[in-house]
Amino acid sequence: MSDVTPPTLDERGRSKVADVDRSLYDFKMSEEGYERYADGLTPDIVRAISRKKGEPAWMLELRLKALDVYHRRDMAPNWGPDISGLDLDHISTYVSAGAAQARDWDDVPTDIKDTFERLGIPEAERKSLAGVGAQYDSEIVYHNMREEVAKNGVVYTTIEDALRDPQWEGVVRAYFGKLIPMDDHKFAALHYAVWSGGSFVFVPAGVRVDYPLQSYFRLNASGAGQFEHTLIIVEEGADLHFIEGCSAPKYYEANLHAGAVELYVKDGARLRYSTIENWSKNMYNLNTKRATVGADAKMEWVSGSFGSHVSYLYPTTILAGANSTCEFTGITFAGAGQDLDTGCKVVLGGANTAASVDTKSISKDGGVNTFRSAVVVGRKADHARASVSCQSLMLDDISRSDTIPAMDVRNNTASVGHEASIGRISNDTILYLMSRGCSEQEARSMVVNGFANPVSKELPLEYAVEMNNLIKLEMEGAIG
Repeated sequence: MSDVTPPTLDERGRSKVADVDRSLYDFKMSEEGYERYADGLTPDIVRAISRKKGEPAWMLELRLKALDVYHRRDMAPNWGPDISGLDLDHISTYVSAGAAQARDWDDVPTDIKDTFERLGIPEAERKSLAGVGAQYDSEIVYHNMREEVAKNGVVYTTIEDALRDPQWEGVVRAYFGKLIPMDDHKFAALHYAVWSGGSFVFVPAGVRVDYPLQSYFRLNASGAGQFEHTLIIVEEGADLHFIEGCSAPKYYEANLHAGAVELYVKDGARLRYSTIENWSKNMYNLNTKRATVGADAKMEWVSGSFGSHVSYLYPTTILAGANSTCEFTGITFAGAGQDLDTGCKVVLGGANTAASVDTKSISKDGGVNTFRSAVVVGRKADHARASVSCQSLMLDDISRSDTIPAMDVRNNTASVGHEASIGRISNDTILYLMSRGCSEQEARSMVVNGFANPVSKELPLEYAVEMNNLIKLEMEGAIG
């Protein structure tokens, strides 16, 4: 059990902990010897990043075009959380510890290796993963995949390496930036101008990857941004589970995460994409994720959001092929100083397509959770079906939770439903558990863990344990 500051009483007389020991995630390494580009964003910085990567000319052209779009777009929408505290003129878009990419943990520099050891990445790789990519600030520092998986034709590498490989450069060019256009929003344009790191995955037709692949993103530098790009192509009849983990130490100045994820699930294929985001509470998380799904194919999202000061995050699924399906399972935990605007969007374009959305949110200590869903049923989506369920748990009377659904149905044979509920922990439940020997804190933690269980059980074991530990850390002292 982690160490906790002794309880004090707040102005309402409630037991409260000043801060939670998040030492597992909040530790930081020295930036001495780092390569750090100047704050702000100019054509010279974009060219320097491209030159650093040794990219083909077309990628530099794409970056500079995105930079122009970025400068022309408005800062943010007027319907979500305030991001005025994010000063992009004081964010470094490229920071590197100078470590060369390694395929053996022993070759990773000691301080970086220690970081990932403390986060449990090497141990997870040894136990249950088919491959791992580890990004530290702006660069991938470790990448490896099991030989037996590679023998089946599966490619798992960095996008930079794929761009330098004649066999894969054309594939990257054909898919990169096609699902998420650079003019989608200002931070998409920013991403394409300065993207660095991320993963490229190609699973050949009919190949089933029996163990998950995983990428872990660690932002160590202060006042910096991380802009990784993930591109996954699952060919016809193939099957893949991809896991994404994120964390960062706490600083007292803004950090930015504006990554992009593009997922292509071909006919008859299946992709599960699991994420646990545990950014520090000075992070602005403005990530964009999108998937397109072919006929008789399946897309599964499992999402847990526990960190960041502000989040805008709405994974989008386009069910383009007939009989394609989407399942989205997510949980968001907002504590003090957090305004998390999350949700998902599903576009049902093919006949007999189906989508199921099941999300949960937990708010405490004045945290704000907003769930936005958008279900769009196209004119040709005969007999499409979609259900959206959103449940919110309030742990006190100073927090907030909102549900904002949108449904655009253009086919009268479709069946679409939405339900939402907001509640608090029942005092009767707490008293019953206390009568069975639990403390009040233990009782509340048990209720919250039970509430989160539908998401937890969908995660790989290591990530389910991490999610439960995060809930435990957030709940310690949250008696009120």
